[in-house]
Amino acid sequence: MNDRTDTRRGDDRGVHTLLGPDGEPCRSVTPGTFGGHRRSRLYGPLDRPCALRVMARGRYVSQHVFFADESTAVRAGYPPCAVRLPKACARWKASGRRDRNNDPEDTS
Repeated sequence: MNDRTDTRRGDDRGVHTLLGPDGEPCRSVTPGTFGGHRRSRLYGPLDRPCALRVMARGRYVSQHVFFADESTAVRAGYPPCAVRLPKACARWKASGRRDRNNDPEDTS
């Protein structure tokens, strides 16, 4: 499903498809608070004007992914966007890890 909400069937109204911590789609009645780009594998908050504009224009719909929260995006292997989350991105870069499947907060 490419849309944030799958409304193709009447019984699916209000059901959202999010990515889980394993990177697999899961269904939720609560919309995600973070979004990402499937190809670039970056995530950021959905409440920012730039994210809202992109979604309103229908751009990159096939590449949109949604997460329940920030920790789910990280565990799914998406690093933070440097523009929308500069502090989180700096921590990720400072960790020295470029493997996108590692948690930027994990210092072990």
